[in-house]
Amino acid sequence: MASTIATASTRVLRQPRTALTCKRQLHTQDAGCRWHFGAAVVFDIDGVLVRGKQTIKEARRALDMLNGQNKLKRRIPFALLTNGGGVSEQDKASQISAMLGTRISANQVILAHSPMQALAAKYKDSHVLVVGGPGRQCADIAHAYGFRNVSTPNDIVAWRPEIWPFIRLSPEIRVEKRAFDQHPFAAVMVFHDSFDFGRDLQIVTDVLRSREGRLSAEYVGRQTVPLFLSNADLVFSNEYVRPRFGQGAFHECLRAMWCALTRGASLEYTRYGKPFAVQYRHAEQVLDALVEAQNSSVCEHRRIYAIGDNPAADIAGANAAGWTSILVRTGVFSGTNDPENPAQLVVDHVGDAVEKIIDIEHQRFTS
Repeated sequence: MASTIATASTRVLRQPRTALTCKRQLHTQDAGCRWHFGAAVVFDIDGVLVRGKQTIKEARRALDMLNGQNKLKRRIPFALLTNGGGVSEQDKASQISAMLGTRISANQVILAHSPMQALAAKYKDSHVLVVGGPGRQCADIAHAYGFRNVSTPNDIVAWRPEIWPFIRLSPEIRVEKRAFDQHPFAAVMVFHDSFDFGRDLQIVTDVLRSREGRLSAEYVGRQTVPLFLSNADLVFSNEYVRPRFGQGAFHECLRAMWCALTRGASLEYTRYGKPFAVQYRHAEQVLDALVEAQNSSVCEHRRIYAIGDNPAADIAGANAAGWTSILVRTGVFSGTNDPENPAQLVVDHVGDAVEKIIDIEHQRFTS
């Protein structure tokens, strides 16, 4: 399968850094609490801090340690990097804050689709199809990112119910009616898990092989519209005893359907989320912004620790980015280490992970 890796820039810009400013600003004062900027921690959420709607026992203590309750007596910057989505960064921050009893800001949250906001520079006035999540929730997120002309699969079903005759839209579902044979699509963006695989597979493939992005009875024998995908996770962890299919399962189905419909042609797409490099560059810029918000310069040789439960996403991505990868056994993974994507450290839970980070940083700081 052919694919391309996103290289779009983000709205957070790095400032020049030097070894001298790094040394001078390694520890600063903020409201009575000193900071340790020589390191940063990036958490996955599902399977690390929470499982579905349940909080993992050690999660709150882990964040307390990073907020200064440790033998360094200093705070360590951290961010949440999840392949989840379908909500705004602010809503996810509020949700996790309530679950863990601590304050997480929207500026600390990176969702699978967060770097896709950079695409608004190109597509802000273009007509785009946004797929995933309930109702128009992802369309509203796209609007907040700067996309001004957004439609959803439900909008298309409302226009022509026969395009997917297996559902009936209730009057409560909010749709925007327009003639989609007269309003061509410039791109398809999958923001979140499909809530109706059949409908979305049908409509996405219709758009991708439409003539000039116009939905009509005429198909062409090639892909005519670019496709952007977030979150390649095949499975994810929730309250159920076994992992559940994630957005990556929809991607697999879409590629298989495309191959069958086009007699083996490759589907072209750009991927976001873990383990792809664009997500880690975005996360590093988010960490830079968090440090700079404390009137500090970013350490050129800062160590970034990534704590995750999914070897194929969290660990593979962290290893490729040059971060220190830590694998926990509270989510998708439960063994000794993953042979294909081995973590540098494997621990039982997030509390153990942060304790080891504090020990490493304390030894570096005191040596």
